[in-house]
Amino acid sequence: MPAMNSRLLVLVAAIVAAAALRLVPHPPNFTPVGAMALFSAATLGRRPLAFVAPFAAMLLSDAVLGFHASMPFVYLGLALTVVVGWLALQRRSAIRVGLAALASSVLFFLITNFGVWAIGGMYPQTLGGLAACYVAGIPFFQNSVAGDLFYAAVMFGGLALLERAVPALRAEAAPQPA
Repeated sequence: MPAMNSRLLVLVAAIVAAAALRLVPHPPNFTPVGAMALFSAATLGRRPLAFVAPFAAMLLSDAVLGFHASMPFVYLGLALTVVVGWLALQRRSAIRVGLAALASSVLFFLITNFGVWAIGGMYPQTLGGLAACYVAGIPFFQNSVAGDLFYAAVMFGGLALLERAVPALRAEAAPQPA
């Protein structure tokens, strides 16, 4: 199998595996969702597959977990996290990955909690109700940040180790002498 196909297979497998981790017991919101979207953007580049891979993986896991009314906001947060990955991770470093994971956690929190407030009957449709929704989401936000940072370290660190161990998986292999 050519090196590029092997690399793509490894990357997509990592994204699918991350989505599958949503199916195992975990603390609320301590999932690889944000890290999965950042990883997809950083490794698959600016092509449709950067969106398709995490969206397909999410849809498959959501088919098992169940869908809910605020799903459009979850998927919007996922899409914007891919964009954050494109913007922040063209050059990767541990600091950039960490900052991108933190930014995507904040973005996801703001979007999904707004969605819960906007579509549900849990909070009054007032600024006070919106504020109450965000305050109630803080414990989940803490877990999201922890999960995004942890899984980003696992995914990006794992890829770096794998690329070091298997040079054919590197994004741009050095030209071979003739």
